[in-house]
Amino acid sequence: MTQTLSWRAAIVAFVVGVMGVQQLAQLPQPYWLWGMPLLASVWALPRQGGWRVARLTGFLLCWIALGVAWATWRADLRLADNLPATWAGVPVMVSGVVSDLPVRTDRGQHFEFNVDRVLTPGAQVPSSIQLSLYSAHSAGAPAAPPVQVGQCWQWMVRLNRPHASQNPHVMDMESVRFANDVRAMGVVGTRPQPQLLAAWVNSPMNRINLMREDIAQRIDRALPNQPYAGVLKALTVGDQSAIPAAQWQLFQRTGIVHLISISGSHITMLAGLAYFVCFWSWRRIPRLSLWLPAQRAATLAGALTALAYVALAGFGIPAQRTLLMLAVAAWALWTGRTLAPTRVLAAALFAVVLLDPWAVLSPGFWLSFGAVGLLMFSAGARVGEVHWLQAWWRSQWAVTMGMAPVLLLLFGQLSTVSPLANVVAIPAIEFVITPVALLGSIPGLGILLHVAHAGMSALVWLLQILATWPLWQQAEPSPFVVGLAMLGALWWLLPRGFPARWLGAFCLLPALLVQAPVPATGAMWVETLDIGQGLAVLVRTAHHNYLFDTGPRYGPNSDSGGRIILPYLRGEGVTQLDTLVLSHDDNDHTGGAGSILAAMPVDKILTPLPTDHVLIKPYVQHYLRCETGLSWAVDGVNFHVLHPDVSSYADPTLKDNHRGCVLKVDSPGGSVLLTADIEAPDEAYLLQHPADLPSDLLLAPHHGSHTSSTPAFITAVHPKWVIFTVGAHNRFGHPHGDVVARYANQGIAMWRSDWNGEVSFHFTPKQAPTMLAWRQAHQRYWMDGASEE
Repeated sequence: MTQTLSWRAAIVAFVVGVMGVQQLAQLPQPYWLWGMPLLASVWALPRQGGWRVARLTGFLLCWIALGVAWATWRADLRLADNLPATWAGVPVMVSGVVSDLPVRTDRGQHFEFNVDRVLTPGAQVPSSIQLSLYSAHSAGAPAAPPVQVGQCWQWMVRLNRPHASQNPHVMDMESVRFANDVRAMGVVGTRPQPQLLAAWVNSPMNRINLMREDIAQRIDRALPNQPYAGVLKALTVGDQSAIPAAQWQLFQRTGIVHLISISGSHITMLAGLAYFVCFWSWRRIPRLSLWLPAQRAATLAGALTALAYVALAGFGIPAQRTLLMLAVAAWALWTGRTLAPTRVLAAALFAVVLLDPWAVLSPGFWLSFGAVGLLMFSAGARVGEVHWLQAWWRSQWAVTMGMAPVLLLLFGQLSTVSPLANVVAIPAIEFVITPVALLGSIPGLGILLHVAHAGMSALVWLLQILATWPLWQQAEPSPFVVGLAMLGALWWLLPRGFPARWLGAFCLLPALLVQAPVPATGAMWVETLDIGQGLAVLVRTAHHNYLFDTGPRYGPNSDSGGRIILPYLRGEGVTQLDTLVLSHDDNDHTGGAGSILAAMPVDKILTPLPTDHVLIKPYVQHYLRCETGLSWAVDGVNFHVLHPDVSSYADPTLKDNHRGCVLKVDSPGGSVLLTADIEAPDEAYLLQHPADLPSDLLLAPHHGSHTSSTPAFITAVHPKWVIFTVGAHNRFGHPHGDVVARYANQGIAMWRSDWNGEVSFHFTPKQAPTMLAWRQAHQRYWMDGASEE
């Protein structure tokens, strides 16, 4: 192995070591580092003969160990800046500076805050936190003050450790927050009144963020109530908060999400444009070329342009990765070195992982480096001169085929129109809309913002046509299948004439034809999702899928249906629902229904909601009213509706909770009782028919509220297991301590979605049920132990 190849292999080994640490539930102890000198001793082995393999193996193991040591040390430093459990949820007075653009919603403001002083004696608070300042809703409550970047405030906060839902196939926001160094999250109290200590704290980053805020406000003023003003803000200052959910769905369906941000391709495009403009102009002035060669001047212009654009992005981590890659290329151009493209890629990879060991957790890391690597492989595989159009088409084909397995692993679906949509969207956004929007953000050139908006409107019109084409959607492939498919794609992309290229296509097939496991006939799978404070349960039989409730709506552009349930269903290979049960009209049970009904075929909607309800009216042909006595059987599994009684619909004053749909599911391997938010009076009604109640698994009524789970009801159901579907640190105090004690006193095993994440029960005939808690099965060293609170 040549020296160049060995150092590239060393960088890959270093990254493997870093990746390994990010998969651990606990950080390794330092004593294993004593093995490093032993690994390093392989350099003393002879270079010739049979020792070469041992020397190379030890060399790579040494670099893996270095990666492990580096990632462990960095993780120890970050974990040390923590919120102690004793100070979680406790009022603490702090002062500090608003460090990023606030995100404003109807409910209030959300922003990052750098703490410089903790004024509560003995309190410990991390240096970097996320805060929410909510608008006043009650009469006499102090109004929430407007917050701007660079301001210094003193206020009372209640903090908790970062905690996020844990489900298969769903983005792990807990890891995202840890990677972004958010070490606590909380709310600002309005009593005592927050004090503005300084209207402006001068610092380079604050000046940059103030400029970003000015540009965002300039776009809002120039384009009031225009549908794509949020997209222009995303392209100019990296602020995606104003893009509505419907637009995100369109961009995802057409495969252009990567373009709706200050991405690596945008930064590279602008840097390249600045390079070529400067190079062309510089060479036209001989005296300038004598003072500084045109290539160096152009390199400097491209690097400064990239730096400026990354600053506009707020120095986000994805933008920093691109800046590092461009910095390596700029260094090579400045010094006149001729570096192989793979050496530049390897050096950038090493720099990114060295500075940010958690970059390997980001899908963008793998997509960006993977796409660049595929382009290099495609270019290197060409033989002879190729027409530029043919070269461009081959590069697009290489990226599409090579990244398809990775996209299926990360997102569970492929846009069949993505290649065509990107052919139009890439030049439109990168060469027209983004540059024009950036020019329009300059004072006096605001008219160009209207031009950029018109261009975006035309592009969206085309995307809406393409979005009617079908998606390729399937179950999530395993990492082994993805690796096999990647090797197959590389083999297939080799030059014509290479032997057996067709074998590469066969290696791709397993990733594109994944069949998810399903229950056997007579078996039943009960998957209780972790969606925060709310309920969403998927009941699966051999050929049917039933979703009981859809969790909450989090905000105007976000709900648990789009954020959690749909990605989960795609990852499990579920393409349609036989029945969607909406148990009652509460946000934490129906908030995600709109997203699910819009994205997935549903055969029946079983609910007590009226037919003129906003959720039901467009789908009234699928409506089935939930009432006692309904029953059906499929795949050897029986379903029975136990509540509400038909007479409850005659009382318009009845609380929604008292009309909740209760579903009992019986299988030869076990049974489950899904209880919605029923309370003590409803439990008393169910106790009139005690023979219907015994169940192996119980979904705790009303999330474990003190108004439910009466002792008589628990005794009648006599479950082996109970699940409390609750949000971490929820304001209702669910589950209530007395309720927990009632279940504990009867020896019932308890599960909680905030402690255990998604909880899966598989009931199979003639077998003991199997159980899996996702948070414990996929524990990582940074995860919050909510049970410690």
